[in-house]
Formats: sequence, structure tokens, C-alpha cells
Amino acid sequence: MSRITPFTSPLLLGFDTMEKTLERIAKGNDGYPPYNIERIRGDASIDEPERLRITLAVAGFSEEDLEVTTEENQLVIRGRQIDNGDRDYLHRGIAARQFQRTFVLADGMKVLGAELRNGLLSVDLVRPEPVRMVKKINISVPE
Repeated sequence: MSRITPFTSPLLLGFDTMEKTLERIAKGNDGYPPYNIERIRGDASIDEPERLRITLAVAGFSEEDLEVTTEENQLVIRGRQIDNGDRDYLHRGIAARQFQRTFVLADGMKVLGAELRNGLLSVDLVRPEPVRMVKKINISVPE
């Protein structure tokens, strides 16, 4: 039995890469670290655009342990902690855990910056205004 996806419609041409990206993200999502995505409304009086803010709970990670990059149309946030072997734990409930969290960005999305404060990493993005384009296609008739 074949699998039916939203992108199998004959009216959606060229979306096969989007389908593969969605499948890859669904497979690699283990829920760690938890995150929020919020919309921050812009101020029209000072011509400030609407922004998005992704906030990840990264308690125990320092600035040196975190890496925020954009790779093609993806925002990739990685965390790597080095486990010190010089401590003798009686109970260890907080593990030095690595993570990689990937967010697919729409065309034109730009990262404004990242800030680490009180164990929360916030990444601000600007959402582009959609540009409406109408292009007339000439129809040729062979004679």
C-alpha cells in the first residue's frame, strides 16, 4: 500500500524537497531541549517589523558550549558539554548531554541575533514581508 502525503497533488509541483525536509525533522525530534516560539509584534510608529523569537531551555550550558548557525534554509542550534571526570557524584540526575535542534526557515528569514540569559537561549528572527509578484507570460502561436 502506498503512502499518501499532502504533496502528492498534481497541483503542487516542485515540493518534493519540502516533503523530505519535513520527514527528516519529524524523525530527529526527541523533545530535548524544550523550546518556545513566540511572535513579537512590531511597532509601526518607529517602523519596527514583526519578529519571531525562539527560546530554548539550555540550563547548564555556557556560551562556549552553544553554537547557533544557519545552513541553507535551516537554523541549527547545537549544544555540546564536556563531562569533567574529576567529580565524584553520589547521585547524578543532570547529565552532560549534547543536542542539535533544527528549524526550517522560510525564504528571506533573517537571524537578528542570539542571547543567553538565565539558562534560556533566545534567537530573534525577522519575518519578511511577502512580495506579491504578477508576471505576464506571453503565449506564442506557431504559424
